[in-house]
Amino acid sequence: MELTTKSGYPLLTMASLYQKAIRRGDSKLAGFAACEIWDRYPEYLWKRTLVISAEDCDGLVTQEIEALYRSDKVVNAGKKRWEKKTRVFLGKAVTILLKVGKCRDADHFTNFLMTDPKLTAANVKEIELEDKMPKTIPAYVFDVHTAEGKRAGKTKKDFFKEEFEALKNRQPGLFDDMVEEVCR
Repeated sequence: MELTTKSGYPLLTMASLYQKAIRRGDSKLAGFAACEIWDRYPEYLWKRTLVISAEDCDGLVTQEIEALYRSDKVVNAGKKRWEKKTRVFLGKAVTILLKVGKCRDADHFTNFLMTDPKLTAANVKEIELEDKMPKTIPAYVFDVHTAEGKRAGKTKKDFFKEEFEALKNRQPGLFDDMVEEVCR
């Protein structure tokens, strides 16, 4: 059974939208996705937020995001299910991630230097995604990490190329040359 958000979107689709919107500096879509995930899966949302801080952001921002997560736990501790929990710490975390310089060095390091990617033109299928979701979800959400993207033939090569090119406020990375080589 597929997990869904409060409005019925697939959880992993909203998680993809959340991360990609932050990566692109799109506060409206990041806020929409965060709101969709928050009501049912706040712990998962915080975990994704921590991952984004490591995968997509330059500098030592993960420590700040972790501190905001701990603050959220302190302030919301003991609140009953019907009591409204504050989202201000998550909001602060997302705001920081939207503003901070983007660099995918940690993800590129784990994919290029800690694994054997073998990404070649021979194993890549060029595809176009069908517009199956409401207009609020951009096609770039459906990559190799989502069921829709997998069905459409999206590959890791597509992911590396598209996400590297989409970084807003991109900072020079240690592995930029490897990304360019893999994506040729």
